[in-house]
Amino acid sequence: MRLATWNVNSIRARVVRTVDFCVRENIDVLAMQEIKCKPEQFPYAAFEEAGYHVVAHGLNQWNGVAIASREPITEVETAFPGMPGFLKGHEGPDLPQEARAIGATIDGVRVWSLYVPNGRGLDDPHYLYKLDWLAALTGYTREMLAANPDLPLALVGDFNIAPTDADNGDPTVIEGVTTHVSPPEREAFRALLDAGLSDTVRPLVPTGYTYWDYKQLRFPRNEGLRIDFILGSHAFADAVEGAAIHRDERKGEIPSDHVPVVVDLDFAGDEDDDDRPMIFG
Repeated sequence: MRLATWNVNSIRARVVRTVDFCVRENIDVLAMQEIKCKPEQFPYAAFEEAGYHVVAHGLNQWNGVAIASREPITEVETAFPGMPGFLKGHEGPDLPQEARAIGATIDGVRVWSLYVPNGRGLDDPHYLYKLDWLAALTGYTREMLAANPDLPLALVGDFNIAPTDADNGDPTVIEGVTTHVSPPEREAFRALLDAGLSDTVRPLVPTGYTYWDYKQLRFPRNEGLRIDFILGSHAFADAVEGAAIHRDERKGEIPSDHVPVVVDLDFAGDEDDDDRPMIFG
């Protein structure tokens, strides 16, 4: 299986690029974020003509997530247990949920396409919402893997966190001033890993960014952030044989400000093959 995640930044504006990438790179499963449309507005036909099934979750012109797969998609959920909602100017446990998560099972793999809240500012209510959202995701992950320790689980998408200083090349993103690099956000990311996940790309692609702001020539200057990840359970990570960050997808006509991140998986590999790289401890 070749699985990719991509914040497409409006699927209707970039459907041709997205489908072309899937076909050209032989992608089996694509998790998308920021589709920016309702399900009835999603351009299904282009994906279906290329041989993909699609499930989408969107509520308006903001946020939105989707999964495209060559294999059948089952057990679809549009929120994980405990996922909090947000409504500016309001507090409480029953706020409306945003379209930031969609989970599905594909060929035995449980995949979640996630668009983690941005946070907006360190003193903004959205920042606390982001931390609460990540805490709920961590709790769900821990409970899921405790009940199913051999489950191939993948949490993929735009996490809106640069977990280390090496993941931040944008001079405007500053600890203590902006989101994405604050200690609580980084601690929340580490908590996800401690819940039983691995960053399945970093061991194979230790450097490289996945996002560059459209402003101030950030891409030509390579002033980007690494904020898009494929996090996997032990059973998922053990099957990873290759990974890539497709930087060139930031080039050309109407590119997204993010690029695809891809892993290659082999769940039927020879366990006795001593030549297989042991990249995950």
